[in-house]
Order: sequence, then C-alpha cells, then structure tokens
Amino acid sequence: MASKVTVFLVLLIHIYAVSSSDPDPVYDFCVPRTNLSSDALSCKNSTLVTVEDFVYSGIKSPGDFKETGFAATPVSSTVFPGLNTLGMSFVRADFAAGGVNVPHYHPRATEVGFVLEGKIYSGFIDTKNKVFARVLEKGEVMVFPRGLVHFQMNVGDSPATILGSFDSQNPGLVKIPAAIFGSEIKDELLLKAFGFNSKELAKLRKHFES
Repeated sequence: MASKVTVFLVLLIHIYAVSSSDPDPVYDFCVPRTNLSSDALSCKNSTLVTVEDFVYSGIKSPGDFKETGFAATPVSSTVFPGLNTLGMSFVRADFAAGGVNVPHYHPRATEVGFVLEGKIYSGFIDTKNKVFARVLEKGEVMVFPRGLVHFQMNVGDSPATILGSFDSQNPGLVKIPAAIFGSEIKDELLLKAFGFNSKELAKLRKHFES
C-alpha cells in the first residue's frame, strides 16, 4: 500500500511540474497559419516560413504613456508569430521621469528585466512580505520570480527603458490596484479590509473602473 501511495505522489508531482510551465516544442518552430481562424495551433508549412517570421520591429519606439508616466509594449506570438510554441515572450517598458509601473505580478512566468537606459527603483515582495529592491542603472539586470508582486519607478531625471523577458508564451498580468478596486469585489469587504470610508472607496473605484 505504501509503495502505491509513493508512486501516486511521484506521478502527482510530475504532472504538476509539467502543467506549471509551457510544454516543450515538438518541432523546430511553429509559425501560425494566419489564414486559419479556427485552429490557432496549426503551423505553416516550413517551406513557406521566411526570416521575416522571426524578426519583429514593433518596439523601436516607446508605446503610449499612461497617466502614471509608464508605457508598456508587450511582444507575444500574437504580434510576433516566430515566438509561437517557444515558451517565451517579452515587453518593452518605458518610464517618463518619475514614471511608475504599479505593483503587479505574472502568474505564469518569471521575468528578467534589463535596464537599457536610466535609473529604475525596482523590486519584488516575497510571501513573507520581505521587500527586495534597489536602484538599477543602465546595463543591470534583475529577476522577478514567477507569481511574486513586483514594481518599478524611474528615479532619474530623464526617461528610462527596461526590456523584460518572460519564460512563458503567455505570462499573464495582474495589476494589483486594478484587480482590487476595478473588479466586482463587494464594497463591504473592501471597506473592512482597508479601513476606507465609502467616499474614499468610491473615488478609487471610479479611478480604476474598466
């Protein structure tokens, strides 16, 4: 009986490990056939694939800046077909002086952030609420473990840029302020959890509403 339980636990751990990361590719590459709307996983015939499928020029310039002074240009297989099935994606993040990337996390990926320009106060919070943060300068890299809340802020006097890389084709993104105050969580719960009054909560709700 004990051996059966051991085998079951080993299988369970293996299944969890496999399901918690992107699957390994079974081809050299799989550039999607864009003319098929019903089967997103169907690949082009390799004879029709060109070098242009593996080149992307959409992050030469910053994206649209939000009121927080932050602009993000995500790059996934949706816009860069050559990434399909390769288990990775990335993002260009630009910061105006004082710009902030609000606390957020990626449920399906670890992120590595490389500072291209500027000075960025950058960090993450572990499950014991310990903060790991410091100012990063041009050429420095920081890793943000999968599922942990992290953040960035431009602390320099000029614009800053980070290139972030993810070990998943679909890392996911949960922005903490919007997830809490822009969702349909009952007001009563939020009032008790944060100690706000109704007027303060209504103001936050309006700010983060979709």
